[in-house]
Amino acid sequence: MSIGIIGGTGALALYEPLETAALTTPFGPPSARPVRVAIGDRSAWFLARHGNPHRIPPHRVNYRANLHVLRTLGCRTVIAVSAVGAVDPALPAGALVAIDQVIDYTWGRLHTYSDGPSAPLRHVEFAQPFEGEARRALIEAASELGESLVPEGCYGATQGPRLESAAEVRRLARDGCTVVGMTAMPEAGLARELGMDYANLCVVANPAAGVSDTPISEDEIHRELAAAMDRVRRVLSAAVARLPE
Repeated sequence: MSIGIIGGTGALALYEPLETAALTTPFGPPSARPVRVAIGDRSAWFLARHGNPHRIPPHRVNYRANLHVLRTLGCRTVIAVSAVGAVDPALPAGALVAIDQVIDYTWGRLHTYSDGPSAPLRHVEFAQPFEGEARRALIEAASELGESLVPEGCYGATQGPRLESAAEVRRLARDGCTVVGMTAMPEAGLARELGMDYANLCVVANPAAGVSDTPISEDEIHRELAAAMDRVRRVLSAAVARLPE
């Protein structure tokens, strides 16, 4: 069983590249060419969500092409790595969260494969968007390594690319969101339509707007993400080793 990893271009540097696939899809080109990378004794197909180099804003990502190309490469399992802001003030910068729920606040994105004239209309079940072997493997891997990982959380998917206002973050908190990001939807929904087991490992980069008195700094976000990448690599590697061949 092939495994796909979707993340930022910085995450690609964590692994040794083995080969690159040049494929297109009925939905256009993916954000970047998938790269097969070595992960311990295993390998996975890595796809840079925002392009390589990083250039595509979240509302312009071709999510349909990205998931479709990984499925074409044989991936039945996808683990996404996502930078998020903490809506829950108890989550510090650098925290890892294996989210189990999502609320979609995005609009205008091409979010389904069921909208073409010849495409079958499917209403996929989505009560537990991230439940599956991949998410359980992340939780078990972190525990085995002694890495702190929050085993649940609700992701508020916002449109971006601007960050949220303090009032918007207060609404997210009232709705039950614990983290906020810009890419989990429609990514998770498309993976479900393709029958893929999809998990999302979130890295808290900063407190969301209004959660802290300190203004959000893009430089600080990058520093926190860079500092967390080695832990992300260790958890991903151990999780991939737990998944079936």
